[in-house]
Amino acid sequence: MQQFESLRASSLYCKKCATAMPVREKLLLVLPDKEIYDYLCTGCASSLGQREVTAGELMMSRAQMARQAATSRLGF
Repeated sequence: MQQFESLRASSLYCKKCATAMPVREKLLLVLPDKEIYDYLCTGCASSLGQREVTAGELMMSRAQMARQAATSRLGF
């Protein structure tokens, strides 16, 4: 399903906090074909996981955001 192609975590289990905690994404690395993000616990700042976004996903995401911005300017 296309709706799950760019899934982002809002909370993950943190071993240090011993509970599910909200997370924030931090850009770790930009490569020609992908970007790598790290998920950090908002409670203790521990790294809880990573997410890779390919160049194709980035292009589709940016195109979708541009379409949404255009339609909101037009009042649709």
